[in-house]
Amino acid sequence: MTERPTITKAVIPAAGLGTRFLPATKATPKEMLPVVDKPAIQYVVEEAVAAGLSDVLMITGRNKRPLEDHFDRNYELENALEKKGDESRLARVRESSDLATMHYVRQGDPRGLGHAVLCAAPHVGQEPFAVLLGDDLIDARDPLLKRMVEVQAREGGSVIALMEVDPAQIHLYGCAAVKPTGEDDVVEITGLVEKPDAAEAPSNLAIIGRYVLAPEIFAILRETEPGRGGEIQLTDALQKLATSDEGGPVHGVVFDGRRYDTGDRGDYLRAIVRLACEREDLGPEFRTWLRSYVDEEMQQS
Repeated sequence: MTERPTITKAVIPAAGLGTRFLPATKATPKEMLPVVDKPAIQYVVEEAVAAGLSDVLMITGRNKRPLEDHFDRNYELENALEKKGDESRLARVRESSDLATMHYVRQGDPRGLGHAVLCAAPHVGQEPFAVLLGDDLIDARDPLLKRMVEVQAREGGSVIALMEVDPAQIHLYGCAAVKPTGEDDVVEITGLVEKPDAAEAPSNLAIIGRYVLAPEIFAILRETEPGRGGEIQLTDALQKLATSDEGGPVHGVVFDGRRYDTGDRGDYLRAIVRLACEREDLGPEFRTWLRSYVDEEMQQS
């Protein structure tokens, strides 16, 4: 059996403008919006680290400096907490700066997700790597990325996270044509299309924001013309990868666990409620209040 290189690098595109959350994101990166008491981006980095990927490259843009500051040390704040003897908050402040080895590069010209991934080429080199999109939070109890890394180590090539969605919603996602393998949660991908109409979709399996990619994707991205929205689409490059002999096969891991979409305002609010309800320190009191609030609303309606 061919020994495959161990995946250690994660790429997190974070150059988007966050226009759906204006005016909150006018001066604050959308990735820094809190989900309970941590910014969304920290959950994503924690997921990468839990899967064994301790080298994290963040693709940023203008006005994204708070991302770098969050994962850096804040000596003034730490000293103030030390003087107060507030060890609990001190540990939480230091947690983000001790998570991983962080690197940053600016996308500069925002030309789509495919272009953002291409910006990682000098850092990644000729190794397989993971891509995590910050709008998708995967519950830590459902280790999707770890499973994808395992599949890639065994099969080679690239691995994409898939999730069944209502066919009426498939136009909001990239969509995969697949054929089964010997494992219930693993499929071989034979084709991909970006945001198809429901009548033209090859399945109801949508691409969600986790990828483990072969380095051959970079050469394909360099040759990929702008697609939907005038942007370089990662899905278009993966379609070429899936239908060529270069870079190995493309597999999908079908995920049926807990996923929180923080890219939509309604889903962002639902994610906060769900995660708050499950917290040991907040959950009991918050669930009691939530039941009372819902009961009152039902009585009034």
